[in-house]
Amino acid sequence: MNWRRTLSYLLWPLILASALAVVLLGMKSGHGVLGFNLTYLTLALTVALLERVMPHERVWLENDGQMMPDLAHTVLSKGFAQVLITFMVFMGIADWIAPAGGGYWPLAWPLAVQVGLGLVVVEFGLYWKHRFAHEWPWLWRFHAVHHSVTRLWFFNTGRFHFVDTVTGLAVGMPVLLLLGAPRDVLLLVSAITAIVGMLTHCNIEMRCGPLNYVFNTPCLHRWHHSKELSEGNRNYGENLVLFDILFGTYFNEDRCPPVDIGIAHPMPKTFWEQVKVPFTSQPL
Repeated sequence: MNWRRTLSYLLWPLILASALAVVLLGMKSGHGVLGFNLTYLTLALTVALLERVMPHERVWLENDGQMMPDLAHTVLSKGFAQVLITFMVFMGIADWIAPAGGGYWPLAWPLAVQVGLGLVVVEFGLYWKHRFAHEWPWLWRFHAVHHSVTRLWFFNTGRFHFVDTVTGLAVGMPVLLLLGAPRDVLLLVSAITAIVGMLTHCNIEMRCGPLNYVFNTPCLHRWHHSKELSEGNRNYGENLVLFDILFGTYFNEDRCPPVDIGIAHPMPKTFWEQVKVPFTSQPL
């Protein structure tokens, strides 16, 4: 059993570092977007296997009947986001805007430091957008589609109402563009966000230790999906927990997060009903 415990501490940083290394190789070969897409597909297959080998919750391996809606939401929402990022890179929008905003972005800094800065800049908008999505009833109606899941696993990482996705995109990448961040920074920040997003939703036994005070880890995000508002309305960070710590919404107690997750009101079972329900008077 010792090897499983040791592996549980190594998995999160190992998977993140390995995936980023492959993305960087793709960028150096001139195929950054293709490398990212192939990396994400490989990551999904790897996480799917690990969920079966060492699951965090075995009950979450059971079919919840939502695979098709989950897939449809992913294609519509995350697919749109990926197309937008690809458009920005291939059409050179980032390079065209960068000179205008270049005076605000430290282009001479090492790439790794620029990416770190990019994560912090993007995180500020994403944190407040996510927090408002929980605290403002109108935005919650859309975000509730994501929180209606009754189990966490890699397949429902992209289960977001398209309005929820668009509002998230509006407060993230456009800020980096206006500041003049180059395409490599945009691509790497996007890649980290996608990788961390899948890892936070995975059903793999992981222990993240001190990393819980820097990154949004699966250990923290499982609390965020709790039905108890004192636990669920916490840990809003997308990639980092910097602003959760600063604004008092960080939560991580020394006990297991709840297995019974979801929302108080029922959610329609079909994709199209889930798309329509936020626009109705049905309570969510």
